Amino acid sequence: MTHALGLFLLRAGTSFLMIPHGWAKYERLSQALEAGEPVKFMDFLGLGTTLSLILTIFGELVAPAFILAGLKTRWMAAPAAFTMLVAAFVAHGSDPLADKEHALLYAIAFLAVLLLGPGRWSVDSWWAGRKV
Repeated sequence: MTHALGLFLLRAGTSFLMIPHGWAKYERLSQALEAGEPVKFMDFLGLGTTLSLILTIFGELVAPAFILAGLKTRWMAAPAAFTMLVAAFVAHGSDPLADKEHALLYAIAFLAVLLLGPGRWSVDSWWAGRKV
């Protein structure tokens, strides 16, 4: 019981706290596109600012929403963790550790979810039980 609760809190708590970050970026993208203005964001690997922002929205909004529900949890934890590692080491690469701390904490939590899985209280677990 405590193991299931611990995995649920890790998975749901981290995702719940990440989603507002992704939502803010989604609103930024929507406003820029509606206004016909260029998207202002970090150009990761020369992909362009718009695509970089879309990928970040996926890692901070879409993937955490799936993780929150426990749906395709391990698959979604990978892009969420990757996004946070890029934030820590690329976007804030030259910043002091205190400025990277939040991104690193999210990355560690999403990596733990990737390794541990969704736990018993998840759509993934429910779906696996139905297939037996």
